[in-house]
Amino acid sequence: MSKSVTKYLTLATLGILATSVTPQLASAATTQSYGTQGEVTFTAGTDTTGPVDPQDPTVPVKPTEPDGVNPVGPTMPDSGLTIVYASSFDFGSHPVSNKAEVYNAAAQKLDDNTTRTNYVQVADNRGTFSGWNLKVQMTDFTTADSNLVANGHGTLTGATVTLGDAEIQGAGTANPADISSATTVLTPGVQSATILGATAGHGSGNSLLDFGGKDGATKDTAIKLSVPAGVAGAAKYTADLTWTLDDTPSN
Repeated sequence: MSKSVTKYLTLATLGILATSVTPQLASAATTQSYGTQGEVTFTAGTDTTGPVDPQDPTVPVKPTEPDGVNPVGPTMPDSGLTIVYASSFDFGSHPVSNKAEVYNAAAQKLDDNTTRTNYVQVADNRGTFSGWNLKVQMTDFTTADSNLVANGHGTLTGATVTLGDAEIQGAGTANPADISSATTVLTPGVQSATILGATAGHGSGNSLLDFGGKDGATKDTAIKLSVPAGVAGAAKYTADLTWTLDDTPSN
């Protein structure tokens, strides 16, 4: 056999061996995985939208106050939980009566000369969903008239205020406040039970309590001042209402 033929056969044999080895190398391949992450951080909100329409909470409004009323309201605290607005109540002017009387508060006025239900609005932008509760307390109705004070009629003794037809409104939130009282009677010097509140998992964003129903049907009659017979003199009487909000969840 010549050298050239021997080389040819040797190369052919190597080629066969190489062909048979190749599939074994392919079957030894492995699969790898590599983990990564995505992240996002949310901080307590600072939404200062201000008062909104109790009949359409997506619309900002500018409530006006009765003559001589200057409410003291909080600014948005660092905690993100605040009372945005609470109505003051105007029970009007009436002749002195020796009978027991009930007077209705006028509806909430806006700066465009329209009216809405009286209401209170709470904003919770903390992002904790830990709940909160709102209570209210009223002082006696008193007058600065020195003659009436001297004659023992400086206070509307026994007068109470009834907050009625209360309805919760959520302003663009999936879980607004979920605790309310349909009717609350305010007795001077006594703090109410929770008038509006949120259990854990509720109350984020803006929550409103309307007095007069969601459609405002009873906005002119939902809040009433009851005055006993023979206590009112011919003067202006005023009372202070203090709305207290804390971060204790309602239950």
